[in-house]
Amino acid sequence: MASLSRFFSRYTGFLRSLKIVYVINNLLNRQKLQHNKELYKKYGLKRSIFGNIGSHDFKPSDLSEEIPWLDRPNALERLTQHPDFEKLPTEWQGQLRQFIQEGYMVLKGFYSPEEVDRLNKEVDGLLQNDKAGFNYTGRKIMDAHLISSVVDQHYFRNQRLLRLLNFAMGRPVVPFQTINFVQGSEQKAHSDSIHMSTEPAGYLIAAWTALEDMHEGNGPLFYHPGSHRLPYVTCQDYASGNTRWQLGKESYKKYEDKIEAIVQQSAMPKKYFLGNKGDVFVWHANLLHGGSPISQEGSSRKSMVAHYFCEGVICYHEISQRPALLKV
Repeated sequence: MASLSRFFSRYTGFLRSLKIVYVINNLLNRQKLQHNKELYKKYGLKRSIFGNIGSHDFKPSDLSEEIPWLDRPNALERLTQHPDFEKLPTEWQGQLRQFIQEGYMVLKGFYSPEEVDRLNKEVDGLLQNDKAGFNYTGRKIMDAHLISSVVDQHYFRNQRLLRLLNFAMGRPVVPFQTINFVQGSEQKAHSDSIHMSTEPAGYLIAAWTALEDMHEGNGPLFYHPGSHRLPYVTCQDYASGNTRWQLGKESYKKYEDKIEAIVQQSAMPKKYFLGNKGDVFVWHANLLHGGSPISQEGSSRKSMVAHYFCEGVICYHEISQRPALLKV
């Protein structure tokens, strides 16, 4: 089963576009979808929990009281009045205010150099022993936490980090996915919500850790402050090419083109995260971000991003039109 999963993580052929393939995979992982039975009822979704799902399945409705509390119009006021706000470190208090206004937080020196070295050594060992490998992008090491208790317990489920994320989201987070990088992704601007979507929208958060010092030459992370306030872009907002049975051949490229047009039209500012080893960059579900081109040939950009869904919402993947497989 592990070797089969490794094969499909690297596979880029025709089968990846067929929705029935994902339905079969859902049936094979039925236990990770059982929690959706009650959630589908709650949100009036009359669909099989094993079938395909996308934003088009949800009826427009007023969910203003169900969106994340820090996304609401009175978020700053509610934040400062929260009984636990003053109990947080002063630095975190300022970063939470920034999260509301700009869509991200920067946790300087969150991990010590020794902690980062331990994580790098662990990932290097997984690669050298062929316990982990790069997926079809050639850049991403997917879900190292599933094969390493070090990655899982000390970093992915770091209790201090989870405390902050739980507070920021207003409900417990569910650790979902890790991606490790040795080189920069060079990925164009995007919102994580197109890959990992929720209903109601916004119940996803990510924490990106610098595993070495970042600089202008190694393809640093870039982001557009304030872009989290833009409308969420779904497959319904561009010509995805999706049909009932198949995913559009160039759906993601057309999505990237759509985002590029939005950035240009809205004149969104662009910043680069030149963080130091051990810094953590936390971003909102809808913050537009990506990886800059690598201008210094051969340079590495070791990093790890962890994604967290929240409890009590429907979690799915808008691009691949499938429910998220969760252990809850």
